[in-house]
Amino acid sequence: MNINEEIARLRDLLTATWRMHTSIKSKPEQIELITSLPILPWQKGTQVNINFRLWRQIPEAERDLLLLCEVSWREQTKWLQAGVYQGVAAISLLGGIVETTQGDVTGIAIAILLGTIGVNQVLRGNQSSQRKVQSDNEAIAIAQKRGYTEVEAARALLEAIPSAARLSGRSAPEFTELIRCQNLKAIAGLSKTKVPEGSVNDI
Repeated sequence: MNINEEIARLRDLLTATWRMHTSIKSKPEQIELITSLPILPWQKGTQVNINFRLWRQIPEAERDLLLLCEVSWREQTKWLQAGVYQGVAAISLLGGIVETTQGDVTGIAIAILLGTIGVNQVLRGNQSSQRKVQSDNEAIAIAQKRGYTEVEAARALLEAIPSAARLSGRSAPEFTELIRCQNLKAIAGLSKTKVPEGSVNDI
């Protein structure tokens, strides 16, 4: 596999907006098959890191869906998206600045506490099963615009999730992966039990 050619091919899979905000790098030293960096408040995009030694061991369809899902997940976990806990963190930051200028130690302590709670909840929400399932669904929708059928895309991602876990050195699936696989089985027509969107809450 020519790494530069594969990176170019993968970039072509992305939507125009994602392509502008996503860089794909070779990271042979990482244990995981694919990882990405958080999109912080002062950043517009993310960097996706791929271990191409492991990457070449799975079929092209699985690689495509893993990339689309990873970028979709990062796009959904932007810190500046409107949300209750993002609001708590932002208000706490502003309050902490005001309290600092006034020298109110108690106020500063409360602002730090609330800010910590807000940040922790945002981080936990980003790792939730619901967020991951939403990312899977969006990845499948984009894959359909790249020539896959819905069933083909769902089955490819269904195979890719355990493949990625195995190549990354994990023998057992995580809880979130089990939820995702159940949803994908329903989309692929392999199960009648679908995970209702918005009903998964493991925060």
